[in-house]
Amino acid sequence: MGDKTQTHPGAAGRAVAADHPTSLRNVVLVGHSGSGKTTLVEALALTAGAVNRAGRVEDGGTVSDYDEIEHRQQRSVQLSLVPLEWDGIKVNVLDTPGYADFVGELRAGLRAADAALFVVSASDGVDGSTRMVWEECAAVGMPRAIVVTHLEAARADFEEMTRVCAETFGGDDPDAVLPLYLPLHGPQGPDGHAPVTGLVGLLSQKLFDYSSGERKESEPGPEQLPDMTQARNRLIEGIIAESEDETLMDRYLGGEQVEVKTLIEDLERAVARGSFFPVLAAASAAAGARQGIGTVELLELITRGFPTPFEHPTPGVTTIDGTPREIKPCDVDGPLVAEVVKTSSDPYVGRISLVRVFSGVLRPDQTVHVSGHGMTDRGHEDHDLDERIGALSMPFGKQQRPVPQAVAGDLVCVAKLTRAETGDTLSAKDDPLVMEPWRMPDPLLPLAIQAHSKADEDKLSQGLARLVAEDPTMRLEQNQDTHQVVLWCLGEAHADVALERLRTRYGVQVDVVPHRVSLRETFAHRSAGRGRHVKQSGGHGQYAICEIEVEPLPGGSGIEFVDKVVGGAVPRQFIPSVEKGVRAQAARGVAAGHPLIDVRVTLLDGKAHSVDSSDAAFQTAGALALREAAAEARIHLLEPVAEVSVLVGDDYVGAVMSDLSGRRGRVLGTEQTAGGRTVIRAEVPEIEIGRYAVDLRSLSHGTARFDRRYVRHEPMPAQVAEKVREQARDS
Repeated sequence: MGDKTQTHPGAAGRAVAADHPTSLRNVVLVGHSGSGKTTLVEALALTAGAVNRAGRVEDGGTVSDYDEIEHRQQRSVQLSLVPLEWDGIKVNVLDTPGYADFVGELRAGLRAADAALFVVSASDGVDGSTRMVWEECAAVGMPRAIVVTHLEAARADFEEMTRVCAETFGGDDPDAVLPLYLPLHGPQGPDGHAPVTGLVGLLSQKLFDYSSGERKESEPGPEQLPDMTQARNRLIEGIIAESEDETLMDRYLGGEQVEVKTLIEDLERAVARGSFFPVLAAASAAAGARQGIGTVELLELITRGFPTPFEHPTPGVTTIDGTPREIKPCDVDGPLVAEVVKTSSDPYVGRISLVRVFSGVLRPDQTVHVSGHGMTDRGHEDHDLDERIGALSMPFGKQQRPVPQAVAGDLVCVAKLTRAETGDTLSAKDDPLVMEPWRMPDPLLPLAIQAHSKADEDKLSQGLARLVAEDPTMRLEQNQDTHQVVLWCLGEAHADVALERLRTRYGVQVDVVPHRVSLRETFAHRSAGRGRHVKQSGGHGQYAICEIEVEPLPGGSGIEFVDKVVGGAVPRQFIPSVEKGVRAQAARGVAAGHPLIDVRVTLLDGKAHSVDSSDAAFQTAGALALREAAAEARIHLLEPVAEVSVLVGDDYVGAVMSDLSGRRGRVLGTEQTAGGRTVIRAEVPEIEIGRYAVDLRSLSHGTARFDRRYVRHEPMPAQVAEKVREQARDS
């Protein structure tokens, strides 16, 4: 989308810039996939004048190689920044994906913004994931407004949708969620549908007609007055209830007329402090129209009702050694504190970082300190270094336009940060600081991959490193037990995008293979074994004999080695050799190739030769003894068990518990939580929950989430173990 987006056209070509935080607004668009967020952003850009010289709206985005995946999938898969300007205010619009697999992009948008605009489709309603994001915003007091889109649809019902929004988002105070405008309908068509042609302003008591393609103001007719008066009175009471003037309600109920100016000021204050949530309306305009229906009203709310960055508290900041550091909100004269909220790759200029400046001023060609984000558990490199940044720019469609600086409160694209990753902190090189990370969902869908060819193998590690640098919701695992490379993703669509980016962006073709969990083996009962390694073939021979006893131990005991040799049957210097051979064989497994655990191996007896015995010979004998003991015993296959906590709406509790039981799960208990939800805790074998991230979303219609943690290995049922062994033999 356009870069110089003012109320007048003809300014296209210059990047939108702000020289002070008071002239900035950062707003993130939130809503389910298909709610119309991207279409709304395009309409806002067109209204604000973000057009190119041909008079067409430019595509928006934070990178110049705008993601072809989005075009193929017909949905947003990444956060994008669209800077606009309205009435002298720069508006950074952050458009987020609505699909649950890309919630990491949504959380980055929430981190970078000072207010949220929830986009709700009049024909689809409010989904569960949107409700959960609303609750997250409420928990931190983020200002919010709601815009109802798709009013042009035949079955759209604005009145019903505002009722649903008040019920869903209002909580204990539905009068805090009220419309500022009502749709204005034109004459009914042959199909009985009356198209939306404009809006009725409840506070201004004016009609705003968009039917000509431009917004035109007029007085309401007698047919609009009854509905307008009723809705206006309720809106006024809702605004006054949030007023800081405690006498205003009494005066209003006593018949005093409240000035519109006073109402608007109270409304703006209530919206900015997150206690009142206006509902606006939007609809597609006729083809060729310059202004979409409701876009002017929306821009007015954003610039007048949404808070400046001054009202956004700075997230926690510490020095490198962890000492807390007090940072004033949005202090232009303060120390530099900025954060990378998104990282993308451009085939021509390299890595581009979208950065939110929280304090100080960021300038081109500045040397900054980059502080790592402490996410080494997800395969992200933790680092602490200085880097010289390149140019600063703002997106102008598929191009980047340079800007001279970025002040506290602004968002900017930074080139040539070759080591910085999403979530990293940028600060002055002589005053390095670290911001506390924002909360990211855990990736719980494993994707096991291997290089398609030798050429791909050479490029795989670098491609994967770049992939996880861009996306902190992705975890890279090099599993030492299964020898698999595993990308942990948020869902199937997230995994598809990762594979596509590996192929198209980094030139790495990979094959997806079945994911294996880390199985173990143990002895079901006591057993004995004799290891004999005797070779005489001329020259120096090999001679080692040892006898061992193996017995099972409680879970978590590992391998315990005990020496009970008497009389020097095995010389003292070779007893560690026997133990080394036993442990090496245990690591390789004794039945199905999985590590042996939770046994006590006791060395009872043995024989040695004065010349031919050696360290290597007794290592071999120890391994042979363990294998013989295993051949005479029943070996249990152990599987990892995870404790799973599922947060689910009460309507789905029965279905989720039944599903967990079908996965051989043991429900440990349930706990009621706020908002009509229940936490279900259960222990489930990990082999049964490989695709649980996908299955739970389907089962709960996207309203549930879960986490998991490993608790122990335990014996696998015989029939399941046999199936696993068959699969191993077949492979």
